[in-house]
Amino acid sequence: MNRQELTERIKQFAHRCVKLALALPDSVLGRHIRSQLIRCSTGAAANYRAACVAQSRAAFVAKLSIVIEEVDESCFWMEFIIDEGLLGKSQVAPLLSEGKELTSIFIAARHTTRSNSK
Repeated sequence: MNRQELTERIKQFAHRCVKLALALPDSVLGRHIRSQLIRCSTGAAANYRAACVAQSRAAFVAKLSIVIEEVDESCFWMEFIIDEGLLGKSQVAPLLSEGKELTSIFIAARHTTRSNSK
């Protein structure tokens, strides 16, 4: 998967997270999680885009580390949604799976970049 494909994939992940967040109930908890999930998922997409134009390998790795944290946080909020019964597991599970897969991809990319710079 090249950078352009991965850029589009993480952007679609963010779009899907926003849609999921907007489906949450209008309660104190629902509003809190909505805000958090939108923030971290869109942050992941924006930071990956920034990583792609980084001026050095070190800057790329630093941005990629932020992407990993943001995608993992998105996964946390989706797990929390399931745990709290705010949405059905079947509604959340496919997106949660995509988040876990993206986390693995970005961790591997960071590892490869670090290994290639030695």
